[in-house]
Amino acid sequence: MTVSRQAVIDKLSTIRGPDLEGDIVSLGLVSEIFIADGKVFFSITVPADRAKELEPLREAAERAVKTIPGVTGAVVALTAERTGGMGASPRAAPTPKPPPARAPAQAHAHPQGHSHGAPPQSAKAGVPGVEAIIAVASGKGGVGKSTTAVNLALGLQALGLKVGILDADIYGPSMPRLLGLKGKPEMIDSKTLRPMEAHGLKVMSMGFLVEEDTPMIWRGPMVMSALRQLLRDVAWAPLDVLVVDMPPGTGDAQLTMAQQVPLAGAVIVSTPQDLALIDARKGLNMFRRVEVPVLGIVENMSYFIAPDTGKRYDIFGHGGAKAEAERLGVPFLGEVPLTMEVRETSDAGTPIVVSDPEGIQAKTYRAIAHRVAERLQAERVAAAGAAPAIVFE
Repeated sequence: MTVSRQAVIDKLSTIRGPDLEGDIVSLGLVSEIFIADGKVFFSITVPADRAKELEPLREAAERAVKTIPGVTGAVVALTAERTGGMGASPRAAPTPKPPPARAPAQAHAHPQGHSHGAPPQSAKAGVPGVEAIIAVASGKGGVGKSTTAVNLALGLQALGLKVGILDADIYGPSMPRLLGLKGKPEMIDSKTLRPMEAHGLKVMSMGFLVEEDTPMIWRGPMVMSALRQLLRDVAWAPLDVLVVDMPPGTGDAQLTMAQQVPLAGAVIVSTPQDLALIDARKGLNMFRRVEVPVLGIVENMSYFIAPDTGKRYDIFGHGGAKAEAERLGVPFLGEVPLTMEVRETSDAGTPIVVSDPEGIQAKTYRAIAHRVAERLQAERVAAAGAAPAIVFE
């Protein structure tokens, strides 16, 4: 059954506004509504200082939309950003009523602040049944981050670990294609999704929920709401490691993910040339500022091996990421060559680690995974036993 935008607007018109002055549609608090495959996405504008207080309003809107025939899910976010509303002409959000007296809340960490202002890892809500979460990130797109993430996950699995992978790149989800997965995840109950599986990995991606050619024209709050649901409303357990393929860049979504998710560490992916390294440096510094350990840097597309002659060509230069790792005082995890096989196996949905396990690329990825596991274990020991150490063979 097709869900119409008007049906959503009509349902939201029954939800009263923050101070009962009218419904959220007539108050102009509802953003543009996006509908894809029975799933409804929108945000509600509220005063920034009342976001926590008005969480029940978001929940009420989400519950109401889910009762519409044909709706299979809803992603609703609270935002303080004015985006224009549905229904009546948007007007200013209601003036907040003075809240009851309470103890001052702890100040939030700001990107410009010092790292000691970031919330400690223990203050971040974990994911039940997941021992460690690793982010794979890059300062820019086009460096092979997703290919690295999926082969790293398979390399960790080869060490005997239970591994899952979350495709957090909302705007360009690639895990369905990289892992040859089609179809949609099943619902375990009214809230929890069962992850898809491929090559022994548990997998979740926005790419399973919308069509491949559907554009995701979302603002930051909607992206973060979707990521929270993909992370916390999925039956991941039991996992030793969850690898998160982060969106490229260092914007709001990346920073908020790093601040709110208890990341055990981050792996930075770069290519050898100077421009990519500049962006990789930004990504590394972002994680440092929010006190997420940087497990190391991977130099992807490090060199090209001609398929006919086997001759090596340093197309993008060589050794830049290793030199940058030494300069910044972080581990260098390895250099991955660029070959036709990596591109072909990625397009075919059979990552190189499983399609050619004895090839040079697969061995390189497994070696990188081993170093990542060692670094992860070292970081956990250094954290004074905050969690049981991961054991690998």
